[in-house]
Amino acid sequence: MDHVVKIISTEYITHDVKHFVVERPAGFEFVPGHATDLSINEEGWEDNKHPFTFTGLVGAPHLEFTIKIYPNPQGVTHHLSELGLGNELIISDPWGAIEYKGPGYFIAGGAGITPFIAILRDLYKDGKVADNVLFFSNKTDKDIILKEELELMLGKNAHFTITRQKDSQYDQRKINSDFLKAEVKDFSKKFYVCGPDEMVQEINGILVKLGAQADAVVFEK
Repeated sequence: MDHVVKIISTEYITHDVKHFVVERPAGFEFVPGHATDLSINEEGWEDNKHPFTFTGLVGAPHLEFTIKIYPNPQGVTHHLSELGLGNELIISDPWGAIEYKGPGYFIAGGAGITPFIAILRDLYKDGKVADNVLFFSNKTDKDIILKEELELMLGKNAHFTITRQKDSQYDQRKINSDFLKAEVKDFSKKFYVCGPDEMVQEINGILVKLGAQADAVVFEK
C-alpha cells in the first residue's frame, strides 16, 4: 500500500547527505533497520521508486530519512535535494531484512550506515546499546554521517576508518580480514553488515572464514 506524505523539514548534515522529516501516516509502523520504496509525488516521478531506510525512532510522530545526494541531475536523490516544506513523497509499506537480533558488531560503508541509525537510536533510548560495536568506513573525514551522535551513543565502541585521506585523524586501515582479526573480540556474536554490494559480499565471506556463523550475519539480501 502506498502513502502520500508531505515534507516537514530538510537540512544537510554532511556536504552530500540530507536529512528529511516527513509526515507519518496514521497507524504506520516499521522495525528499526527496515526501509520503504520511495518516490516523489510529481508528474513523471511517481513511479521512479527507490529504497530508503527509516532513520528516526519507531515511536516518533513523524518519519525521518537520511539520504546521500548524488550529482546526477536526472537522478532521484538530486531532485529530492531540491524539495522542501510541503512537497510530497510517496512511500510504500515497510520491508527489509536488517533488524536487531542481539548484541554484536555493526559494519558499515558510507551510506550503508543508514539502516543502523534507527537500530542504534532505539537501543540507546532503551539503554541497551552498550554491548554493540560499530566499524564505519568512509572515504574522507567529511563523509562521516552523524559522527558526533554515533560517538555519543557508542562512546569508545564507535570506530571510524578512512580510506582516501592521508591526513585523516582516524584509522586508515581498510575493513578486511586483517582488520577484523585484530578488532573483533568475539566471532560468536551477531554481525550486521551494510554498504556497497561488493563490500558486503567480501566482508560476509571473511566473517564466515573467521568463525562467524552464517545465520548470525545480518545484511540486506
